[in-house]
Amino acid sequence: MASPYAEGTREKVASKLPVTLRQELKTRAAQLGIDMQEAVTEAVDQWLIRPVGDNPAVSTAGAESWNTWLPVGRYDRFKAECGARDISYAQGLAQAIRVWVDSHSASLTELAIPQYTRRIVVCNQKGGVGKTTIAAGIGQAIALGLPATTSRPAMPGRRTLLVDYDPQGHLSSQFGVKQVASGEESLVTHMVDRDRVTGALLDQVVPIAPEHFDGRLFLLPSSFDAFLLDSRLGSVRGPRETSLQRALAPLEEHFDTIVIDAPPNLGLAMDAGLYYGHRRKSELADRSGVLIPVEAEDSSADAYAMLDSQIRTVCLDYEVDIDRLGLVVNKFDKRKGYVATHSLENWQSLGTPPVVAIVPDLKEQREAVHVKQPLLMYAPTSTQAQRMREIRRRLG
Repeated sequence: MASPYAEGTREKVASKLPVTLRQELKTRAAQLGIDMQEAVTEAVDQWLIRPVGDNPAVSTAGAESWNTWLPVGRYDRFKAECGARDISYAQGLAQAIRVWVDSHSASLTELAIPQYTRRIVVCNQKGGVGKTTIAAGIGQAIALGLPATTSRPAMPGRRTLLVDYDPQGHLSSQFGVKQVASGEESLVTHMVDRDRVTGALLDQVVPIAPEHFDGRLFLLPSSFDAFLLDSRLGSVRGPRETSLQRALAPLEEHFDTIVIDAPPNLGLAMDAGLYYGHRRKSELADRSGVLIPVEAEDSSADAYAMLDSQIRTVCLDYEVDIDRLGLVVNKFDKRKGYVATHSLENWQSLGTPPVVAIVPDLKEQREAVHVKQPLLMYAPTSTQAQRMREIRRRLG
């Protein structure tokens, strides 16, 4: 993965960190409004100058691969000091972060609400409704942020990861990124074949137009092996529904929002995708969940009923809550007459989930795909781009 920082200012550090400590670090940094990489830098700097006795040993049992970025040269100094203290790099880093977390207290009110990476699963078992268009568009809008208006405050840009979870790879193709070849490490292998994984999934993440999105938009490409994901999930040891969550967990600390472009099916892969969007312990309602693109026509309503049934089943089977963030009526064209307008009225009459945007069927999105550019870069003032910002605003 390319560094999200200016060239030459920071270098990537690959180490290991206990999962619980990693989550504490992310939560505390978010509560205090501090960039997590800055928090790690501060922790390392403090560790370097503290007496050895002020850095208690930390259990690193079960530590997993973890990547961060430190100012250039800082890690070399840190490693030299670890050698002088006769401890491993992982132990030294764990000590530094443990002391930093413990010394940066937050109020009891803040600690009551864990800070999770926001997860938006864009899904519909019906193909052709524009899942990829909506996933790409809202990811771009979240990364760019929204300026303040006379009636609404500004929404700052967030570090956003788009995950191409569809074996067809349309999201990857839209941005000119190749699918991962069959047999190579990918999201699929991290889900179903973890014993054979040798690299970090973060290394496969690709930055998208960093000069336009200020280094805040990234893509995890699709894999050709995803065509066999349903059958391979059937042989996974342990809970199959958590396979996507386990694979993406190491990435969450690096991103504020993860948007999933889900496959058009109702199989095990979709179960895992839906489960990934479930509301976690003490997470605020309607912060994460599913966003459902539909069309203003009859077959889309039938498909939605099937998806709604699957969501309810996943909730019951695994005892979780999955929030429905809204419907996006996509490719709407009132010139199609009564069927289109009446179907739109039916979607709007549902009430829950609400219709968060109506996206017209216009040429700009198709042109952006043709030239392999993000819509909000290719046609930032187009009606479709404005609708993507509207969805971003409605989601909060």
